[in-house]
Amino acid sequence: MTGPRRKFTPEEKARIVLEILKEEKSVSQLATEHGIHTNVLNRWKAEAVKNLSQLFIDDRKGISKMKADYEQTIDELYGEVGKLTTQLSWLKKKSGL
Repeated sequence: MTGPRRKFTPEEKARIVLEILKEEKSVSQLATEHGIHTNVLNRWKAEAVKNLSQLFIDDRKGISKMKADYEQTIDELYGEVGKLTTQLSWLKKKSGL
């Protein structure tokens, strides 16, 4: 029976996949060096290659939209605070406090 499952950080996986992509050693050699099955390394490589295009997506529009939504929420909350402050002062004035 084998021991507990090893867990690799994303940094470790990236380093190993970079070694695979350099093609200085075969996948089976790297698998032996790192003690990982070749199928796992091939799966990591395929996933890295598939998601490589995501590195070059310009997400500034998403960030700009998120910032605009945040500022709108802040403005709405300040408006609500102002409204409630006005109502409170009116109630205090009418009740004679």
